Amino acid sequence: MAHLELEGIVQRYGSHTVVDGVGFRVETGSIACLLGPSGCGKTTLLRCIAGFEEIAAGEIRVGGRTVSRPGRRVPPEQRQIGMVFQDYALFPHLSVAANVGFGLAALAISDRQARVAELLATVGLGGQGNKYPHELSGGQQQRVALARALAPQPQLILLDEPFSNLDVGLRERLSLEVREILKSQNITAVLVTHDQHEAFAMADELGVMAAGIIQQWDSPYRVYHQPANRFVADFVGQGVFLSGMVVDESRVEVELGVLESRLPLECSQGCEPCGKGCGVEVLLRPDDVIHDDRSTLLAEVRHKAFRGAEILYTLRLESGVEVLSLVPSHHDHAIGERIGIRLDVDHVVAFKTPTRAFPLTAQAIRFHR
Repeated sequence: MAHLELEGIVQRYGSHTVVDGVGFRVETGSIACLLGPSGCGKTTLLRCIAGFEEIAAGEIRVGGRTVSRPGRRVPPEQRQIGMVFQDYALFPHLSVAANVGFGLAALAISDRQARVAELLATVGLGGQGNKYPHELSGGQQQRVALARALAPQPQLILLDEPFSNLDVGLRERLSLEVREILKSQNITAVLVTHDQHEAFAMADELGVMAAGIIQQWDSPYRVYHQPANRFVADFVGQGVFLSGMVVDESRVEVELGVLESRLPLECSQGCEPCGKGCGVEVLLRPDDVIHDDRSTLLAEVRHKAFRGAEILYTLRLESGVEVLSLVPSHHDHAIGERIGIRLDVDHVVAFKTPTRAFPLTAQAIRFHR
């Protein structure tokens, strides 16, 4: 059952449309993410869901109840929505326990104390209730903010760039911890972020936004491996595009050979199969290009980025085109060295381009899936 439903949401500031006809559904207990660059409208959309802003068109429903439509807006405090802000927004003069219990004034003191203690234990801060925010680390403050949002048992939690003030290592670890907490509480949540690593770590479903429009609403796996259009392909993950030519509905020829796809080749934003001879740009992710010493296909190492367990190589093909390859770090090759590669492409992701010539090797490589 959908716990949050948006239909045709439009929001404008004067004549400038910030959110343009957005609609999606989030099932009860699911974690959704709005992912996109700065200025794409994701935070404005979150504020509309929270009730901080009017909408120009459309309808927002929470738990089946309409909370926003043009001319009618249920106040934020009556929506049963919890909010976790980017800057935590903790009260510096209140203890951790008082911050968490701030929204529980209607409860008896004993019940409020029990609820606060339960939540602090849930977020890993048991016994820390007498401390003040300035005595905590950034990650601990974020846990307090989450506990405070959960305290009134809201129907929905909204998280606005909640980890952006943390260092990378803590950000990744805390995003997984927050997901586990939300799942243990069966809380429906919507996260807003520009960081795809956070989105992948937390979300059950993902909406990629640009120019006020959701470009793709899908699972993180499909957004990465089956991007709906060129913007999503460029924005999510790393990759390069190779010029290619469609052979038939499931094969495309590129410089490295002929790729065969287990899915019909979709190479237009309308997702219509290309015809034979159509010029395309084929997306190759770093995990599509495999280092293989036995391969007769060679590429020159141009750059390398050490990442601990892996090295991200930039490799130049015979034509001069460069591709990326993610390789276990015990394969440590020097700049200028030529190494063998092969492709492991599960299905072809391609977008139409004007037909043009491109170099092809004599050997055709076929990948059956």
